[in-house]
Amino acid sequence: MTPEEHAEAPGLLRSFERRFLAGRVLRSFPWQTLEEKLRGSSDSELLLDILQKTVKHPVCVKHPPSVKYVRCFLSELIKKHEAVHAEPLDELYEALAEVLAAEETSQAHRSYLLPSGDTVTLCESTAIISHGTTGLVTWNAALYLVEWAIENPVAFTSRTVLELGSGAGFAGLAICKVCHPRTYIFSDCHSRVLEQLRGNILLNGFLLAPMQPPGQCPLDSEKPTVRVAQLDWDLVTGPQLSAFQPDTVIAAGTAQPGSGEGAAEVARCALLPRNHPLPGQGPAGTLSVPGGPAGPGRHRGLHHPQPGDEPALHSRAGPGRDPLGSSASSQPETVPLR
Repeated sequence: MTPEEHAEAPGLLRSFERRFLAGRVLRSFPWQTLEEKLRGSSDSELLLDILQKTVKHPVCVKHPPSVKYVRCFLSELIKKHEAVHAEPLDELYEALAEVLAAEETSQAHRSYLLPSGDTVTLCESTAIISHGTTGLVTWNAALYLVEWAIENPVAFTSRTVLELGSGAGFAGLAICKVCHPRTYIFSDCHSRVLEQLRGNILLNGFLLAPMQPPGQCPLDSEKPTVRVAQLDWDLVTGPQLSAFQPDTVIAAGTAQPGSGEGAAEVARCALLPRNHPLPGQGPAGTLSVPGGPAGPGRHRGLHHPQPGDEPALHSRAGPGRDPLGSSASSQPETVPLR
């Protein structure tokens, strides 16, 4: 590589790394830029670096993504190499051979690199709908909520946060790692979702505290007290909600027909016993980001991607989509975090 190419390579590598670990659709990768750089270089150093930042990444090796996804990614990488160089690159074919010998499972991992340097890794279903629920995967609404949270940490720092419809747990785990709440209460109603949620919390290094009266000492004073509650919006009672004593209630992807109104009512009831104002803001309140599997999350306080924005968090349309992106989706493909 020339000195100029060396200087430009880190940005391209970061783009491949973030997209691959988060399971972005392959059409969102900067393939054209890669081809241009390959045509201007006689060696395969850049491809080997991409291999190390993706398939051979330590996070990927420890928490592997979908076998089908990795296979499609390597096939595309080989295609780009062969379009420019006549000589095959053994390392790419060896990696593909390993993947072809692997067995596809019903669960896989996605990892998100946060601006703070932290990583959130989730074990999710490889199907959009599984066990009768869409709560076993992460949707774009959660990514928008995390973007807002990182830009507004005062809404969470040293506060008790109740999240409605936590799903796979991405929003809460990112907030716990970056915004430092005092207590974070994940909640959902589906038993399979709650089982996976508990596993993801432990996977990211947090201890689960039992549901108990607020104010008791956390299990780890350097980390938030983390709890999981089974919360059915149609059955929950006022006393159950008041026991949480939240300062902040959040929800992402709950504004679907027949569910958004229930989530809003639960949030209002949960906040009735508390009226602690945020510094420079009004009393304790809710933040809801609509749009689950059916569409993108939108909130007036969130930044939306603009041309030229460098994405820091990525999301693909859903685990059931074609990894090469042949099926269209109305969901945004990047959520920049600054």
